[in-house]
Amino acid sequence: MALSGMTGFARESGEAEWGNWSWEARSVNGRGLDVRLNVPSGLETIEQAIRKTVGETFKRGNLQIGLRIEVSGADKIAVNQSILQTLVKAYETADGTLATGPALATLMGIKGVVEAQSTSLRDLVDIDGAVDTLITSGEALVTGLAAARDKEGDDLTLMLTGHLSEMTVLYKQAIVFAEEQKSLISEKYRQKIAEFDADGAVSDERLATEIAVLAAKADVTEELDRLAAHVARGEDLLKSDGAVGRDLGFLAQELNREANTLCSKSASLDLTNAGLALKSVIDQFKEQAANVE
Repeated sequence: MALSGMTGFARESGEAEWGNWSWEARSVNGRGLDVRLNVPSGLETIEQAIRKTVGETFKRGNLQIGLRIEVSGADKIAVNQSILQTLVKAYETADGTLATGPALATLMGIKGVVEAQSTSLRDLVDIDGAVDTLITSGEALVTGLAAARDKEGDDLTLMLTGHLSEMTVLYKQAIVFAEEQKSLISEKYRQKIAEFDADGAVSDERLATEIAVLAAKADVTEELDRLAAHVARGEDLLKSDGAVGRDLGFLAQELNREANTLCSKSASLDLTNAGLALKSVIDQFKEQAANVE
């Protein structure tokens, strides 16, 4: 399973006899999963179904999902029987004849007796298959958004893999420079002692002891071993299933910690430069890891 990013856009639309609709979804980075779903009032069943699908599909990201519906179809004609009967009785009482033909037509033309009622969004729940169609379309939208995030994940995988490869190269260079640490420390310390000990009061044994202590303090073997282990862990995470963004972020912190220690213990310009180069690549790795789900 490839990595998935957290940025993406998707759109899904369709039409039926009762109208047309369009879904839109946008996703950006987020620490957790935050879903803002905008569905017309009265269609809570659709909202619940899509929210469930989103929760099953994504683990992290800030999502905004919206549904727009335009209802069409012929208007319905409704007759207010209560008002009509009242008017008919009043007419028949006043005129003494039955309200038929032209008289009835006149009464029905009075405002409030006959009204045109358009199909509303709330009526969709009573239209056979309308809600299921909208849910199916919304689920297709979620699938499209997941595909867009997977595409970003493919790009992130390439970049993160490249960063880990750079770290490996720099780590191997650091090993070579670290092996020179002891001789450099010995040479520098002896030069300093020679400047202040012209009479040779410091014995060779004492000098060797001090150099050994300094060399031990400057030893970066453990840091280099941990760097190698972290890089290997990163490579495993890029090949693993599930949402690994948080793990990659934590790994970047650990990599940076080892690079900092490497620089602080360095006794040579070459090793320092290798450590600084590592820090630069690790920063890039951390920046891109923040985009991974």
